Amino acid sequence: MYTWATLVLIILVVMGSVWLRVCRLRISLGNTPHIEPKASPFANAVQDLVATAGGVYLSLVMIVSFLKLDLPERITISIITFDPLAMTAIAVAVIQPVVSKLFDSK
Repeated sequence: MYTWATLVLIILVVMGSVWLRVCRLRISLGNTPHIEPKASPFANAVQDLVATAGGVYLSLVMIVSFLKLDLPERITISIITFDPLAMTAIAVAVIQPVVSKLFDSK
């Protein structure tokens, strides 16, 4: 029961992060002239989420390798098994637009 609730919560948080990225991209794309066809804000938001998570993951792998930290390769919670570095990278990528919105100077 708790596993399904956790999965639903994770999906909702990721959807919220993508929604914030779409809103930000709609605002930034609204000021450009419409000369060429462009990708949708949703596609750009998902691309941004994956790029951010990938960059954070690579940085975490380099830090762990450099510091020679001994981390488990997999963590199992109930029936869910995941890589802790990948989950951390995804969590940081999901939280990034919220933090960006909080510290936005506009």
